[in-house]
Amino acid sequence: MNSDTGEFKTQTVLHQDKPTLYAGPRGTAVKILNRVERTDSYLDKLLDAELKSKDVADIDKSLLAEIVHGVMRWQGRLDWVLNGFTHGNFSKSEVNVRNALRVALYQILFLNHVPQYAAVNEAVEFIKRIRGDKFAGFVNAVLRNIIRTIDGIHYPNPDDDLNQYIAVYFSHPAWMVKRWLPRFGREDLEKLLIANNEVPGLTLRINKLKISSSEFLSLIEKQNVPFQGSTLIDYFIKVKSLSGISQMNIFQSGYFSIQDESAALPVLLLNPQPGDRVIDMCAAPGGKTTFIAELMNNQGEIIAIDKYESKLNLIKLSCDRLGIKNVQLVVGDSSISDIPAADKILVDAPCSGLGTLRKKPDIKWKREPDDIPRLVKQQLALLENAAKLLKPGGALVYSTCTTEPEENDQLIKSFLQKHPEFIIDDASKFVNKAVVTAEGMIETFPHKHHIDGSFAVRLIKSQTI
Repeated sequence: MNSDTGEFKTQTVLHQDKPTLYAGPRGTAVKILNRVERTDSYLDKLLDAELKSKDVADIDKSLLAEIVHGVMRWQGRLDWVLNGFTHGNFSKSEVNVRNALRVALYQILFLNHVPQYAAVNEAVEFIKRIRGDKFAGFVNAVLRNIIRTIDGIHYPNPDDDLNQYIAVYFSHPAWMVKRWLPRFGREDLEKLLIANNEVPGLTLRINKLKISSSEFLSLIEKQNVPFQGSTLIDYFIKVKSLSGISQMNIFQSGYFSIQDESAALPVLLLNPQPGDRVIDMCAAPGGKTTFIAELMNNQGEIIAIDKYESKLNLIKLSCDRLGIKNVQLVVGDSSISDIPAADKILVDAPCSGLGTLRKKPDIKWKREPDDIPRLVKQQLALLENAAKLLKPGGALVYSTCTTEPEENDQLIKSFLQKHPEFIIDDASKFVNKAVVTAEGMIETFPHKHHIDGSFAVRLIKSQTI
């Protein structure tokens, strides 16, 4: 039995090792998708481990990444088609069969550079290794039947059930569509879901502790990397991709970090100054911590708190690479931590993450509606402790990477009713007005701002409490 997958090997492969069983980019893709489906593991961590492995050839790495992200993005539509061509039995199929079919169908429907016969043959040979001839014949029959009738594939009729049509065709869970349709309306919702399914580029934050913007852009141009400037933050640039980014000299030298503008906006809203004492209450993975330090020009003190020492160690590595020296790492629970008061506090709260589906499509299928009220309790606990730790006159920024009102503006309104000593400081004083609501809070959406969905608000504590 394979301890990683829980699947029994056929007699012909009992003495072969695991890399042979899951060979090549498509076999590795199935292995990753099995783990995502059957465990709490997240796609990006599993993919990153495989991309660093010697088991995957360099030439295959981009195809592997494209397949696993593509299957996760389009799983809802893929499963609808496969269910129709397996007489409603697709969900009952064994996990290797399910994911081999998804991988093959994704290539057939979405990857023009992969011949259809190649996608079918790879899937059939893979299943033959894993499950034997009977299952391989089943996979072959299903895929070839789809190819023969590909122009006649039917999706749910929007006139009969609009919610089901949108969920299937745009590949999002039905509960999300049901939640969002009344809020956005059909036209705006479809634009959002289309944006969620787009392949995102990379956004780079230039580290002004080490290099000027003009010097960095000159280096990028010399490496023939096409880029465009951010419309929201002048020292952020967008690139389509950077292969082998962690091995690039300009990365190892600490000249830039990868950070979506949506994640940078709360730091600009915090407006940290040299000499401030700042608490970052949910610091990992550290992108906001290091940006705070860069804005403070290494002057002052940043207390970066996280529950897990392993995650703080990753922040330390980033600080070392970027030349940051004013961050103190603290292992602890930020909802109850008792540390000296600070001038400014950032609460980048754990959230449902529904604003980041472009980059993390597996979140679509891992989240459940009950997660939101559970997370709201954690978010309020963090805010309550931050309110205690903030000095009178200090600034508190609360932020999330979700689009859900219960975790965002509704939560803040509830907090302000309980804490009249706090007022909202208009975000348009600190960031581009294009991302600021009428109430003075930051709110972004992928289809409107071409960045991740997010929320942030700046609260000022009264001097006279």
